[in-house]
Amino acid sequence: MVIKVFLASLSGSTAIKKKQQDVLGFLDALKIEYAEMDIASNEENRMWMRENVPGEKKPKNGIPLPPQIFNEENYCGDYDTFFDAKEGNQVFEFLGLPPPPGSKKLEEKASEIGEEALISSVEAVKEESEEPGLNVLTEEPSDETKKVPREEEEEEEIKEEDEQLVSEGEEDLGLSEEEEELRQLQDEPQDEEDE
Repeated sequence: MVIKVFLASLSGSTAIKKKQQDVLGFLDALKIEYAEMDIASNEENRMWMRENVPGEKKPKNGIPLPPQIFNEENYCGDYDTFFDAKEGNQVFEFLGLPPPPGSKKLEEKASEIGEEALISSVEAVKEESEEPGLNVLTEEPSDETKKVPREEEEEEEIKEEDEQLVSEGEEDLGLSEEEEELRQLQDEPQDEEDE
């Protein structure tokens, strides 16, 4: 993309010269490549510029004054619209150029694109999941496919831990040998007593 700045190298108007210098100086400062299209010394440039400035952007007399700015054949604007874009920190949008690397506009655009890409990739992964009911992001069963509620599993674990603590606690109480034998007899299966 080439930015074309139509200007008059031999203008008698100091206002036009100042506007042209302002546009070119700002483009140089931003390191934006452009081509100077002189309408004073080249009749083709003058005719092309006059024909390609949109009708609503032309002054009342019908002859647009320089500087006029184009991106290839696309009309960007005149000095006044360029100045407004410069004041609003929107020169790249005005010129139809992508923001430079490291700019806030580029970071904002990247974060928007990143969020959209993340959302669409998550949705795509969900659709392509081979195991129905498996949450592909956490690799855990989804709520619909859980067979045993988590609360019941936790209750069983707590009950087993309590039983283990009780049996360990009995051993620590220092039971006498007689009480230990009695407990073992109670724990033995009834089959041995029947024999």
